[in-house]
Amino acid sequence: MTLDDPLIGALLDGRYRVDQRIAVGGMATVYRGTDTRLDRVVALKVMHPSLASDTDFTGRFIREAKAVARLSHPNVVNVFDQGADGRAVFLAMEYVPGRTLRDVLRDRGALSARAALDILEPVLAALGAAHRAGLVHRDVKPENVLITDNGMVKVADFGLVRLLTGTDGAGDGITSTTSTGTVLGTVSYLAPEQIHQGAPTDQRVDVYAAGILLYEMLTGAKPHTGENAMQVIYRHLNEDVPAPSLTAPGISRELDAIVAAATARDPESRPWDAVELLATLQRVRRTLTPAQLDAEPPASTRPTPQFPTAEVTAVVDRPVERTSVLEVPAELLTPPSRQGDETLTLRPQQTGRGARPRRSRKPLIWAAVVAVVLILVGGATYTLSNGLYTTVPSVLGQSEAQAIATLDKSGLRGTFTQQFSESVQAGQVISTDPGVGARARKSDPVKVVLSKGPDRVAVPNVVGEPADRAQQDLRNARLTPMANRTASSDTVPEGSVISVEPGVGTSLSPSSPVTLVVSTGMTPVPDVVGLSKEDATKALTDSGFTVQSTGLNLFGGKVTGQTPKAGSPQPQGTLVVISFGLF
Repeated sequence: MTLDDPLIGALLDGRYRVDQRIAVGGMATVYRGTDTRLDRVVALKVMHPSLASDTDFTGRFIREAKAVARLSHPNVVNVFDQGADGRAVFLAMEYVPGRTLRDVLRDRGALSARAALDILEPVLAALGAAHRAGLVHRDVKPENVLITDNGMVKVADFGLVRLLTGTDGAGDGITSTTSTGTVLGTVSYLAPEQIHQGAPTDQRVDVYAAGILLYEMLTGAKPHTGENAMQVIYRHLNEDVPAPSLTAPGISRELDAIVAAATARDPESRPWDAVELLATLQRVRRTLTPAQLDAEPPASTRPTPQFPTAEVTAVVDRPVERTSVLEVPAELLTPPSRQGDETLTLRPQQTGRGARPRRSRKPLIWAAVVAVVLILVGGATYTLSNGLYTTVPSVLGQSEAQAIATLDKSGLRGTFTQQFSESVQAGQVISTDPGVGARARKSDPVKVVLSKGPDRVAVPNVVGEPADRAQQDLRNARLTPMANRTASSDTVPEGSVISVEPGVGTSLSPSSPVTLVVSTGMTPVPDVVGLSKEDATKALTDSGFTVQSTGLNLFGGKVTGQTPKAGSPQPQGTLVVISFGLF
C-alpha cells in the first residue's frame, strides 16, 4: 500500500472518509471508504486529476453516472452517489468484498463448463439489463467481474468507458477521448469495430468481450496473445477466435459454437445483445450432460508458478488496468495494447489511413455452425415457422396492463402470479417464464410474476400478555423475539409485557428482532429506619429504588424516617426519601 497517498484519511464532500486504497486503474483509483452519514462501507472511485480537470469529461461523467445509478440489477455493482471535492471527482459505489474473476483464473486456471457458465450467466444478465436500458459497458473483462464471499457475481464499472464518447453516447458511439482518433479499451477484449477508426459500435462489443471471457474461463488463457499490443490488435482484426476444444479437448462442440458466434469479427454475425446470447447459452446448457458440465480441465490449462511477464502490472492488491497512448502504423487503422490486461488508449499515426483489412468469411461459417447446433439443441420444433413461435419480449418492470399489451403485440398471452420483492416496485413485473429473448410457442401462456412489493409484518399487540405467550405470538407473526428486558410497573402484573420495541403496529421485514419489556411487578420498600446512611442507601438501591436524604446527619447518625413507608409496594425506580434527626 502507498503510505503517502494524500487522499487517505480525507473526507470527500464532507461525507465519505477515504480509508484504504484498493486498486489503481487507467482512469481512476479505487478506495475502500466509509459513508459517515449512513455508517456503511463503500467503494470510492476517484478520477485521476488529469481527467477530472477536463470540464467536458466531468460533465459527461456526471450525466453518465446518473444513468448508471438508475440501473438496478442484483448482478450490477450499485452506484450510490456522485460528487466532486476540489479536483477529486468521484463515485460512491457498493463495496463488494470478495475476489475478481481475474484472481480466480490466476489461482485455478481453466474452469469446468459448469463453473464457467455459473459465472457467465449472471454477467450476461447484468449486461442484458444494461443493453435494454440503452447502456453499453465497453470494458468487459475478468477484472470487472466480482465474485462475493457468498458466491454472488457482480459486474463493476458499468458505463465508465462510455463516459469518454465524444458524443455523450448519442452519436456513433465510438469510445474516444478528447483527442481525435483515440480509443479506450482493454486490448485482449476489444472487438474489431472498436479498433477500426470510424466504425460504429453498439452493444455487440460487449457480446464479443463476453465470448472472449467464456473462452478464457474454459481454457485458462486468452485467445489472442502476442509479444506486444500490436500483435494482439492484428489478430483481433485478422484471426478468428479458435475453438476452446482445441486447447481443452473435453469442451463440447455446442460451447465451441457459442464462443464462435459471440466472437465473430463481423458484428452482424453475433447475437444482437447479451439477452439473446444468454437465452442461447441457457438452451445449450440444458442439453449438456453432467459429465460434460463437470469435466475437469486438462492439467495443461492449470496455472504454474512463473516470473512476472510484461503483461503484469504491479499495483496495490492486484494488477489493474493502465491507460496509455500508442502510435500505430496506418495499415492497422488503429492501435493495440499490451498482451495483458492493460487498458490502452490507441491512436493512429497521422501518416494516413491504411486499407481496411478484408473481412473474413469465417464468421459466416461459424454462424452456420451455430445455426446447426441450435437446430440440434432445440429440436425440430425450433424450426417451425414464426406463425407458431415467437421471441418473448421484455416486460420486466412493466405494470400488468403494460405487460399484457406488450405480450399481445408478439402474439402471446400471459398468466399472472404475485410474489413479494424487496427490489421491484409493487405491481411491476419481476420475471417471466420463458425468459426474455427465449423462443416460445404462441399457443402457450407466458408465466409472468408481478411484485407485491416488500414483505412486511406488523408488530402484534402483546402488551399485558404473559411473556411466554407474547414470544409465541411474535413467532407466529414471523418475527424474532429477543432477550427480554425488565421493568417494574404498578399496573402490569409481574411476568407480563409492559411494552414492545419497536412499538405495536410497526411495519417490519419478516424475522426482524423485537424486544419485550416484561414487568417485575411492585416491590415492597425495605425498612431502613435505624440504619446508617450508607447501609440504608445500599438496601434501597439493591431493591431497585432511588434515594434522597433530608435533615442533619451529625456524627454518623441513623435514619429516623422514610417516605414511602416501609413495606408499601412501589414500582422499581421510585424515589425513597430518608430523613435524619436526634432520637
